Amino acid sequence: MVYESPQPSDIDISEFEEIERLLDVMYGPRMLRANGDPVSELVGTILSQNTSDVNTARSFASLRDAFPTWEDVIAANTADVAEAIKMGGLSNIKAPRIQAALQSILDRRGSLDLDFLREMPLLDAQAWLTAQDGIGPKTAACVLLFSLAMPAMPVDTHVGRVMTRLGVVPDKTSTITKERILETLIGDDADRMYAVHVETIAHGRKVCKAQRPLCEQCRLQTLCRYYREHTQ
Repeated sequence: MVYESPQPSDIDISEFEEIERLLDVMYGPRMLRANGDPVSELVGTILSQNTSDVNTARSFASLRDAFPTWEDVIAANTADVAEAIKMGGLSNIKAPRIQAALQSILDRRGSLDLDFLREMPLLDAQAWLTAQDGIGPKTAACVLLFSLAMPAMPVDTHVGRVMTRLGVVPDKTSTITKERILETLIGDDADRMYAVHVETIAHGRKVCKAQRPLCEQCRLQTLCRYYREHTQ
């Protein structure tokens, strides 16, 4: 996958910094504590797709109980991997995706060790990960931020929706473009990146909901393009 160059935002840096400040007031402070285990983060991120944090944790624990090493996961029958992670949902999709990602890393590196990524420039590390089977831009960003404390921005449905409504990122554009814009606005600061990520998710769940956003309760309304266009 080719990574795009940084894209400009329609919002200026002072407006974004005010958005960032208000998110932190409402939902912070959120502190990054990188776990230092990028392969586990990779698998956990795949397991987290379309399910709850509780089910993700349960399916991850079940997978490790059934297969003590990641090499065991690769060698296992895909149906057995799917059975181990079934409580997380979509197991018939996630199982082959996990195996493909692990196998691709092993084939390219000769081991299941991703610590080398921390020594690479961010864009190179993101490009390396997304070149592997089963790893998309959001998964790559999660691995780099949550495990290696690199300033990558995972853009999930909440982050994408909230930042689009605010006017920070354009509508109907790629996840990679949204990542690049947010990373450019926030800069080379993994702690800020993490705070914006998790606080935006909290706002998307509590206020800026997909179907019925609670605009009248939102402290970001004066900075929000969606509010100006739909409620005034």
